Parts: sequence; structure tokens; C-alpha cells
Amino acid sequence: MLPTHKRTKLQQAVKLYVKKFLPSNMTELDESGTRLMINSFLTEVLSYLPIEEVKTEYMIRGTYADYVIQTKGVRQFLVEVKALSFALSDKHLRQAINYGANEGIEWALLTNGKCFEFYRILFNKPIESRKVFSFDLSDPSQLKPSVELLQYLHKDAVSNKGLSLLWNKNCALDPVTIAGLLYAAPVTNFLKRTLKAKFKSRFSDAEVNSSISRVIHEAINPEQVKMAKSLKASRPKLRKAGSEAVFTVLTASAVTDDGGGGSPDAA
Repeated sequence: MLPTHKRTKLQQAVKLYVKKFLPSNMTELDESGTRLMINSFLTEVLSYLPIEEVKTEYMIRGTYADYVIQTKGVRQFLVEVKALSFALSDKHLRQAINYGANEGIEWALLTNGKCFEFYRILFNKPIESRKVFSFDLSDPSQLKPSVELLQYLHKDAVSNKGLSLLWNKNCALDPVTIAGLLYAAPVTNFLKRTLKAKFKSRFSDAEVNSSISRVIHEAINPEQVKMAKSLKASRPKLRKAGSEAVFTVLTASAVTDDGGGGSPDAA
């Protein structure tokens, strides 16, 4: 997405924002004060131009969205701001989604200055939304992961189809997409070969697919899962027929996915 030097600059800007606006003793702030924070966030962190690209109090059917981000005359996403002292709620989300739906804007950022939730608006009947990512900048452990997500909202990325890339990535990694790929013939064949080599028994497609179904439907304790060791170089046919086939299937699906699926939380 963003080149390394720009990601580094973005990370520095996020750190400065946190230091300036989110000290540990900052717990109460009204909505007007929170908007000052978001003004800085949109211009100094995400690099949008004030006035020209950051449209404030944007009128939508007699009501006003807090911000609409516009580049080259295209409305990219709206921003709905709530007071820092408020926890983001479903009510706030519905308000943001209604704004986007009424104006034909596909993306909505909901924030209280520290928590950020980014949604894709799906123009179905009825209108739906999917959370693409969320994070809390008051949590130091989330700072670095937040930068990896925020790069897609940076002006340079948005101007280069960054939002489409973000949506495609989320669709590709949606659990429903991955679950479907697990039933693909190359995956089944890879598992059959690997299981035969390890357990000295043959397994049918039906047996393997039944086990895959259990993986999908039954809860598994992650602590009980042991990562499979890398296949030895002495088994080139197994490696070629197995892992490379799986990679080919996954890659092909990600490339051809047109964004029609849902997206997971990326928090």
C-alpha cells in the first residue's frame, strides 16, 4: 500500500496525535472539542487538505454529516464524530449509515477521537453495513496495527484505489470465503497425501471433507492446535502437489473475488 517511508511518517503522525490529544488523564471532552481532534486527525495524520478535501457540516437531506472526505470531486467516505466521553454505539452507527445511504457514499468512519470504526455500506434491500476494521488509539498495543489499517485511509492511498484494495482484501480473508476454499479438490488432495504420509492410512474425500466441516462448525481450543512442520525437501512431489496447489487456489480466488462477500472485523 503506502511505501515504507510514508508508513513511517504516518506512524509518527499517529504517535503525535496520541501524545497531543489522548493523554492518560483525558477522559471527558464534549463533541465540539472532539471535532477539533478529528480536524487534526484528518489533516495532519491522513494528509487531507482543509476545506478543499475535508468538507465539514455536509448537508444530507436536511441534516448534516460531520465530515465528508472528497478528493478530485469524488466523495470517498464520511466521518461521524461523537464526544470522547461517549462509547460508540449501534445508534451512532445507524446515523452514519443513514447519511451514507442517503448520499450514495459507500464508506463511513465512526469515531469518538480515540476509538475508530470503519464500515462499508452495502446498498442492498434493506441497506446493510459491514465493519472492516476497528481500533482504540488509547491502547498502546494497538498503535502499530492501527497504522497498517490507517494507511488505506491516507490521502495517497485513497487517491490510488486504496479503499477498493482494502475491501477486496477483507472479502478474500472473510471466514466464509476461506471455509469454501477448504473444500477445494487441491486442498483435499493435499490433506489426503499429508495424512497418509504421517498416519500410514488412506483417507477418502468424504472423510477429509467431514473433518473440514467439523473444523468449521466446532469450537477448537487454539492451545491444542499444533502447527504442521514444513514438508521435507526430500518430498518434492508432495510439496508441489500440495502446498503450491493450495497457494494457487487461494491466490486465484483472491484475485477473482469482486467484493460480493461480507467482510470480517479486523480489529
